Parts: sequence; structure tokens; C-alpha cells
Amino acid sequence: PFCSLCSCMPEDSTCGGTKCEKKAIGLPLRLFLAGFSGMSAANFCHPLDVVRVQMQTEGLAYRNTAHAFMQITKRAGIQHGLYAGISAAYLRQWVYGSCRIGIYTYQLEKTKLANNCTEADISFARKSAMGCMSGAIGSFIGNPAEVALVRLAADSKLEVQHRRNYKHVLDCIIRVINEEGLTKLWRGATPTVTRATLLSACQLAITSEAKWRLTKSGWFGENGQMFYGLPLMFCATFVSSFAATVVANPFDVIKSRLQNMAIAKDGSAMYKGMIDCTLKSVKADGPWVLYSGFTPAFAKLGPYTVLSLTFTDKLTKFVTGKDAL
Repeated sequence: PFCSLCSCMPEDSTCGGTKCEKKAIGLPLRLFLAGFSGMSAANFCHPLDVVRVQMQTEGLAYRNTAHAFMQITKRAGIQHGLYAGISAAYLRQWVYGSCRIGIYTYQLEKTKLANNCTEADISFARKSAMGCMSGAIGSFIGNPAEVALVRLAADSKLEVQHRRNYKHVLDCIIRVINEEGLTKLWRGATPTVTRATLLSACQLAITSEAKWRLTKSGWFGENGQMFYGLPLMFCATFVSSFAATVVANPFDVIKSRLQNMAIAKDGSAMYKGMIDCTLKSVKADGPWVLYSGFTPAFAKLGPYTVLSLTFTDKLTKFVTGKDAL
């Protein structure tokens, strides 16, 4: 039997929350479980991230997602093309993904325990605020990994003479520091943090809310545990990933262009900042440029959200006996 307050399975089945209501899972363990889950999901989803970045940045134009896949594979192969920058993707999950998901799940549980309440008593607005906070913290800390990921993923798209030829994520970060300065690792931080704040609010809060409401509906068995709760998590995360992509894609385009732009020897650059990049991009390519790469973005974010949040939820359940979301 499960404790009605904390969803754990104490040895004393008569616990009723009296023995374990204050035993929240520590933040370090939350961060580790989230980072490991995110890295596992990245193994499957990274090629779609490479396609997204190359479709959103300037240079060679692709007709559609399938054309981008074929051209990238033909030009650079699977390892150096579709999996370019996988080391940066791993680092990104350990710094950005772990903070974003780990802090959110930690705050969600702490709120339940502090207020002696259940999921139904926490408003969607409050969950969204938790998602905003965790997304902002994670994205700011993880921005250097984001810069490295964009550059590594986009490098094969450049003309041979203009390629940076980074060896791996650490080589990229060190060269950016030496050649451009430490602060350039936070280039594009404004759209990155804005995107992550909105994306996390949608992705995490909607997943939590949808999971609770679908469980309550009874469509997925008793307590949503039909087929170990996997259909429930799939539906909740799929809905949240679509909403998150719609909200975040414009910021994703601007972020990718800012982080990939080259700096001339005199210090001049194509864009002065987020607003300048937005105005110039829309003027040159029309307003729909802000939704370029939407298909690979959703094709990547959908599976990534389903896999990373399901891995986090089930791994947390396996290790601690509690749900994450």
C-alpha cells in the first residue's frame, strides 16, 4: 500500500504520512536522475537536433526536413554529420536538463509536503511558475553547452574554408574563450533563457497537470498504472511537447542564429542582439522564418520530452519508490 501523502511505499503500511511526509528526495539525487535520463534520451534524439540547428541557421538552404537529413548524411556522414556535437548534447543534459527537471520535481514534492497537500491542490499557475524558475536557472548555467552544441551541429553546413573544425565540446569551449573571450559563452543567453523559461513552463507544468487529470479520468487503469503507467506518460508528455514547441520555436531560431554567427576581426557581427536579429531575420525571410525548423524541432522535442520525462519518472520510482511528476 502507498502512503496517501507522499506516494512512497513505507515498510509500515499504516504510515499514513506520519513517518515519511517530511522525507523529500534530496536535490542532488533529483539532479542526477534528471541528468542521466536526459542523456539517455539525447542518444535517440540528437540527429533531429542537428537537423533543426542547420535548418534554423544561415547558409545552405534545405527544402524540408527529409532533404536536410539526406544532405547532412551525404555531406558529413552519420558520426560527423547527424551526430556532430553529441558530446555537447551530453554536457547540456548534465547542466541544463538536470537543473530544469531536477529543480522542478524537487520543488513540486517540497510544495506537496510543506502544505500537506496532493497534486490536485497545486494550481497550474503555480506549477508553471516552478517550471519558469527551473528553466531559467538551468538554461543560464547551461548556455556554454548550448553555444557549443549549436556550433558543433552547424559546422558541417559551412564552406570548408569557413569551418571551425572543433574536435569536441571541451575544445569548442576552450577555443571560444581563447579566441573570443569568456563572456561569448553566454552569447544568445537572453533568447536562450527566455525560450527555456517558456518551454519549461509548458513542458513540465502541462505534463504534471495532464498526468494528474488523465489519471483521475480512469482511462489508464487504476491510478494510471495500466501497462506500468507508460501510456499515461506518453499522452501527457506528447501534449506538453507540442505546446512547448509552438511557444519556444521563435526563440529557438533567434538563439541559434546568434550563437552561430561569426565575429569579424574588428569585432563587428551580423546581429547586435536578440531584437536586431529578430527584425533582420523577419525582414529578410518573412515572419514565418521564426517557425523554420518547426518539424524537426517538434520531431526532436516530442520524443525527447516523452523519453526524458518518462525515464525520469520511472527511474525515480525505481530508485526511491516515489513519482517524479
